[in-house]
Amino acid sequence: MGQRNLLEFFDNPHPGRNYEIVHIAPEFTSVCPKTGQPDFGTVIVRYIADRKCVELKSLKMYLQNYRQCGIFYEDITNVLLDDLVGVLEPRWIEIVTKWRPRGGLRSIIRAQQGKRPAD
Repeated sequence: MGQRNLLEFFDNPHPGRNYEIVHIAPEFTSVCPKTGQPDFGTVIVRYIADRKCVELKSLKMYLQNYRQCGIFYEDITNVLLDDLVGVLEPRWIEIVTKWRPRGGLRSIIRAQQGKRPAD
């Protein structure tokens, strides 16, 4: 499964300010553990950093690690959340996965942690 140790970070250049960071990976791929068929989706990472920000190349390599991984939509969304929380310790974070339709159904999964600071 995913390897949290692939995720790198850098110091938040503005730790005294609440600002939203959004990263979108429109070509995420994993495998359905039930059918063995590939799943294609978009991963959206939205967070308000505390002391650390995720380094983008490492995030890309981390996400690519799931290409051959058999995992359900609900599980991958929560694993991504857990791994990013474990590395970044953000003030607030939300992971949204949007999956291409299969069999006439389209799925969107959201998971978040922390209390989003007021705007």
